[in-house]
Amino acid sequence: MDWTTLVDVEGLAAALDDPGLRLVDARFALMDPAAGRQAYLQSHLPGAVHADLNQDLSDLSRTGLGRHPLPDETAFARRLGEWGVGPDHQVVVYDAGDGSMAAARLWWLLKLLGHRRVAVLDGGLAAWRARGLPETAALPGVISLPAYPSRFDMRMVADADEVRQRLDEDSGWLFDARAPERFRGEVEPIDPIAGHVPGAINRPFGANLRDGRFKPSDELRAEIAPMLAGRRPGDLVLMCGSGVTACHLLLAFEHAGLTGARVYAGSWSGWITDPARPVERNAP
Repeated sequence: MDWTTLVDVEGLAAALDDPGLRLVDARFALMDPAAGRQAYLQSHLPGAVHADLNQDLSDLSRTGLGRHPLPDETAFARRLGEWGVGPDHQVVVYDAGDGSMAAARLWWLLKLLGHRRVAVLDGGLAAWRARGLPETAALPGVISLPAYPSRFDMRMVADADEVRQRLDEDSGWLFDARAPERFRGEVEPIDPIAGHVPGAINRPFGANLRDGRFKPSDELRAEIAPMLAGRRPGDLVLMCGSGVTACHLLLAFEHAGLTGARVYAGSWSGWITDPARPVERNAP
């Protein structure tokens, strides 16, 4: 096992009994935060533990940093140990379907810790079930480990100050993963202010998918690379509403071989906490 972006259900099924594998169920629903855990308790992949976006993958006590601020790195490292995850394990994360809620978020957090062998199950539980593969309601007998021995590499994270300082650059460095109508500011079902950061390019995370799975890497690269306008992937910043689906966009970039982009963790919900930061609406 050496999966670092995506793994298909056939590959995972063949490795299900490998002692070096760790599975994490990251199902979550924004409008019903308890639903993911409840669904996990009803049925999940054998051996999987559950990660909650609000409780495990965010620190909601932090203010001014968006709806899903980064978790405290000490608490997150401790939780990984409780899940039995160490630096040498192959981790596979899945959610209900396409990876956006919130498998890609956990994938990114582990990348921040320097964990290389972590991948998202392409198509998630929906693809697993479509193949009739095994599930269980039994909770795993996890052997806990010490806290994960690493810290977040914050060089991989962009903040609001950097974004604001770069607003005068030509368009092509900031990508927003939200749906087009939210990006344009026509609707805003979650955040109090509609619109987007001036100069941002809209690349909805759903554009990277076909039938709930990621498009082939060469197809994604052909679609995305021209949008970079000659920039290196390492010059790019990716954002969304709260820093969750931006991780899904990052996963698509990495799958396409466009490695090195960073995530603006606060994203739109963090940007609008300061009324002095500019907002743009209805731009193409």
